Amino acid sequence: MMPTHIPHHLPRRRLLLALAAGTALAGCASTPKPMTSDLTALPLPPINQDLSAYALTRPVGPTVADSPSPHYRFERFSLDSADGKRHYRVQLAIPKAAPPRAGYPLLVMLDGNAAFGSLTDEQLTLLATRDRPLAIATLGYETNLGVDVDARSFDYTPAVPGENPTWDDQARNRLGGGADLFLDLLEQKMLPEIRRRVPSDPARTTLWGHSYGGLLTLYTLFTRPQLFPRYAAADPSLWWHDGFILDLEAAAKPLPRRTELLMLAGSAGLEVQNETRALRPGLDPAVVLAARERRRAVPPDATPRLAERQGERRGLTMTWKPFPGVSHGPMRPTSIPPTLEFAAR
Repeated sequence: MMPTHIPHHLPRRRLLLALAAGTALAGCASTPKPMTSDLTALPLPPINQDLSAYALTRPVGPTVADSPSPHYRFERFSLDSADGKRHYRVQLAIPKAAPPRAGYPLLVMLDGNAAFGSLTDEQLTLLATRDRPLAIATLGYETNLGVDVDARSFDYTPAVPGENPTWDDQARNRLGGGADLFLDLLEQKMLPEIRRRVPSDPARTTLWGHSYGGLLTLYTLFTRPQLFPRYAAADPSLWWHDGFILDLEAAAKPLPRRTELLMLAGSAGLEVQNETRALRPGLDPAVVLAARERRRAVPPDATPRLAERQGERRGLTMTWKPFPGVSHGPMRPTSIPPTLEFAAR
């Protein structure tokens, strides 16, 4: 796939053409030949047509930490939320090579259990060849599953004014609205402990998230832009609460320094408008159909439109990377190689 870099000063008409060109190029580009230094050239696992294979509620299988690596060492630590209700597992992939003077570039990944399970030995081997090898910290939960669904629903969604409480999904009894509590924990405890264990460069630190994680990534950019200089949002759940994140975008805080945003999206925006998949056995049809309807709260092109607007934002360098034909679940592993490239610079 070919990235579209969008400087903040690009005029609106040229920006629209750039976005269109990026989509067209992505659709017609030939498959790149493997390159020893290009993470995006590594072959991705074939996309499973059974999209339930990408469900975050599935157990995480063996990871790169389960076998010795010549290039990385692995650590983990645990901590709890301030109220003791949510329990976190932070997994670290730390280069064995000596750190640069300023520290390693650092990639912080949400949905940490699933994200860590998506990393491959081949990716780590290529990262180790860089002058500044990338350190990785994945923020997950104390479970053998990809996520703790209830905790994630709370942690990754913002409080909506006038709602007490803010529900993520009332029919499933899932609370939302805990994003600021999670970001407090990230800022005050997680990041300091990560930096104590990993000599890392604050000027080259990236936050990545997919789906609800992408929603939280954008929420952080709009409300606490001082936390990270780089952000990567893959298929962010812009539809959540009727597009509430788009209201926050309009009131975003000024950027304190030059900031970079990588946005990646597949075909979910179009697919959700024409959802026809049969319901999986055991699911309540009314609940599933209501969830599908909520996902239609924003136009199918809401993500590229947001990328267009962010490309015009003063102080922000935007990179838009479309993946036509890739559904929402497969976008998680698909987004990781270009994010590793982005974070390792």
